[in-house]
Amino acid sequence: MDGSGMRCDPGEMDDTRSSAGSEESTGGMRGEARDRNETAAERADRNWSDLLQELRVTQTGTQLIAGFLLTLPFQQRFTELGTLQLVIYIVLVFLAAFATGIGLAAVALHRGLFRRHRKPLLVATGDKLLRVNVGLTALLTSGIVLLIADVVWSSSVLGWVCGAVVLAMLLWLVPALERRASQTTRR
Repeated sequence: MDGSGMRCDPGEMDDTRSSAGSEESTGGMRGEARDRNETAAERADRNWSDLLQELRVTQTGTQLIAGFLLTLPFQQRFTELGTLQLVIYIVLVFLAAFATGIGLAAVALHRGLFRRHRKPLLVATGDKLLRVNVGLTALLTSGIVLLIADVVWSSSVLGWVCGAVVLAMLLWLVPALERRASQTTRR
C-alpha cells in the first residue's frame, strides 16, 4: 500500500492487527498505513470507502459530460458540423458511455460480492476500474476541448493542438500528483 488508501494488496490481508513497529510487522506498508492499528478487514473497508468517494467524483463528471454530449444533436448549429467534427462527436459519445459503464462496473461488482467476504478482491478490482475510468475521462476531456475549439475557431489544427495540450497535461498531472503523494507519505 502506498499510503494513499487507494490500493489494497490481497497479500496484506490477514486477521491480525498491525502495530506501528517495524516494516516487517506492517506487511511492508509505509507511511500513514503503518501507523494505523487496524485489521485487514478494517483496512479493506477504509480502502473501499475511499475508492467509492473517488468513483462518485468521476461518475458524476462522466455523467455530466455524457448529458452535455447527448443534448448537442438538438442544437441548431449541430447540422453545420463537418464530417471530422461529427466523427469526433460520435467517438466522444462512446467514450462517455464507456467511462460511465466502467464507473458503474465497480458498483455492480460490489453488489455481486456483497457479504461474501471478498472485499480485498473488490478493492483491488475497483482500483483498476477507477484507473481505467480516470484514463477514459482524460481522453474524454481532451476530446471535448478538441471539439469545442474546432467548432469555435473553425480550425482543426487549433482544435487538435488544444486537445493534445489538455491530454498531455492530464497524463502528466495525474502521475506527478501520485508521485508527490507517495513521496510525502514517506517523510
